[in-house]
Amino acid sequence: MTVGMFESFVTRHWFSDTAKQIWSDEQTLQAWLDVEAALALAQADLGVIPADAAPQIAAACDATRFDPDQLSRDIAHAQHPFVPVLKQLEKLCGDPAAGYIHWGATTQNIFDSASALQMRRTHAHVDERLAHAEQVLSALATTHRDTVQAGRTHGQHALPMTFGFKVLGWLEELRRDHQRLNARIEESFVAALGGAIGTFAAMGEKGRAVEAGMAVRLGLVPAGLPMRSSFDRGADYIAALGLLAGTAERIARDVVFMQRTEIGEVEEAFHMGKVGSSTMAQKRNPSTALMLISLCRLLQARVTLAMGSMVRMDEGDSSATNITDVALPEIGILAASIAETLDRLLDGLVVHADRMAANLALTNGLIVSEAAMMQMSDQIGRHHAHELLYDAAQRTVSEGIPFLEAIRQHEMMANLPEDQAIDLDPAAYTGASANLVDDLAR
Repeated sequence: MTVGMFESFVTRHWFSDTAKQIWSDEQTLQAWLDVEAALALAQADLGVIPADAAPQIAAACDATRFDPDQLSRDIAHAQHPFVPVLKQLEKLCGDPAAGYIHWGATTQNIFDSASALQMRRTHAHVDERLAHAEQVLSALATTHRDTVQAGRTHGQHALPMTFGFKVLGWLEELRRDHQRLNARIEESFVAALGGAIGTFAAMGEKGRAVEAGMAVRLGLVPAGLPMRSSFDRGADYIAALGLLAGTAERIARDVVFMQRTEIGEVEEAFHMGKVGSSTMAQKRNPSTALMLISLCRLLQARVTLAMGSMVRMDEGDSSATNITDVALPEIGILAASIAETLDRLLDGLVVHADRMAANLALTNGLIVSEAAMMQMSDQIGRHHAHELLYDAAQRTVSEGIPFLEAIRQHEMMANLPEDQAIDLDPAAYTGASANLVDDLAR
């Protein structure tokens, strides 16, 4: 029986197979065992446990040797998520090594350190997909550095720009998200080993050195002060994932808007067999972009959960850690799925430059009213030029006459030289669009 969005036959294809494997029960158990093995080896090096116990413990830390069904039953009976794992590990080790398993540690130490391993692996996948998405955007911006498009504010035509300039905006924001994630991952997910309340009490003066040795073996940074009641480091990275989700959703919504039938400026990849509707055979919906928006919303909801779980009672609080134990796998899978879907959406994007040109002409020249104002301001002042052009624009809208004709017919034109040049070519008023692409899209 499969229950839930990650494995449902309806929605399983939304989500990253790579990330689902990283956060699977098998890999979660193996991550716990990897931490236990690293702990024992670090303690043996420092003489905290007998040197011959550690190799036996490490050899037994193999998830394939465990009975997951029995674990599930025992966890439900014990109402503790890790003690049944330790029981099976003890049997696999045998005495006397079994007596030195989990020496001086507490369950949260193991879970937090293991989830750090899993989140690091997830980050590596996200990093790879974002890097490729940036390459796609860089090429797209460069290709369309001179493709003129209507820039819009508040859903209305504002000024001309190039599509390359718009893509550059996506690229720059995605780069910042990527940089934030790379800057945070190492310090956000660390090896934590402080024992019951984070004081290293059970290991005495060697506790901090054990944590450092365990961290080296796991490829993590040691927590230093492993307070069980602190989650700000993990929340910092998760908040950065929330920003990535915001960027991805913004890009996806741009694509949805530009793929509208009435706009038609871009279109996501289509293949024969892709269906938009069970009743309307003509539909080519932006399904990938819409799915990306859904994934972003699902992640954002879990960012809120993670922020709330920062508030923890005393020096340990399972009402908060239970939430992160459940939410972190979902956050990791959703983050990887967003990176993959965004990459796929951008890599298959089709640009319709002819539709961009047609849309530019929809307003009979109104989109370059600012250009006209700047050309006329030296002669009659910006305020008078704005008044003249406002009147002319209203005639263009209400009477449907070309904007340039409405300008020429305005009574205030008598105050301008007869040969006053007014250039209403949108391509001549894209500002630094192309230069910005040249400088920043590389």
